[in-house]
Amino acid sequence: MSTGDITRVPNKKFPAKSSVATYRLPGGGGFLWAVATSPDRTQDIRAQTLGALGVIDTYLKEAGLDRTRIVKAEIVVTDHDNKPAFDEAWATWMPAGYGPVRSFVQSVMPEGDLIEIIITAALPG
Repeated sequence: MSTGDITRVPNKKFPAKSSVATYRLPGGGGFLWAVATSPDRTQDIRAQTLGALGVIDTYLKEAGLDRTRIVKAEIVVTDHDNKPAFDEAWATWMPAGYGPVRSFVQSVMPEGDLIEIIITAALPG
């Protein structure tokens, strides 16, 4: 759905929220926001992390972007003790020297979800 300078991709399971939103600045550039969980919620934290990152890759590719355009990442997990496994998976995915500002917090999530990743990426000017 588009309202001029803002485009939203509704969440398939819950259309009252978006999976991806972009905002284009009047002179060019802008921002993309996206949220992802793993398609397979039966796996451990490392596999769910890589699954969610794969979803993020799809969103970036559809917008003509790559991982180097991510400027912020918010990581939500059900168990903060999983941070070392997450960090290991993240390090294999994020290109060296392009790490965004990142937070890592624990929260209650739906059954099976171990991680949710929210990113902000910069659109080229």
